[in-house]
Amino acid sequence: MPIYAYRCTDCGFEKDVMRKVSDPLLTTCPECKSEHFAKQLTAPGFQLKGSGWYATDFKGGGCKATDAKSDNPPPCQGGTGSCAANT
Repeated sequence: MPIYAYRCTDCGFEKDVMRKVSDPLLTTCPECKSEHFAKQLTAPGFQLKGSGWYATDFKGGGCKATDAKSDNPPPCQGGTGSCAANT
């Protein structure tokens, strides 16, 4: 279940709440009981690790990993060569 950050615009009370995506939004502040308790927009909290699609396909600026490790790196890695075509 995702964790949502809520904040009351009246009293400034903040709370992180674990809720289902299908649950209705919370609107009543648990601190001051006003109806101005709203969900905040926050950055997602995850990292891509390991040798998955990011490390193998996008991390090197679109160039193959073998090109980035060579003595003559392609332009996307600061060299004068060219990026390998997708094969």
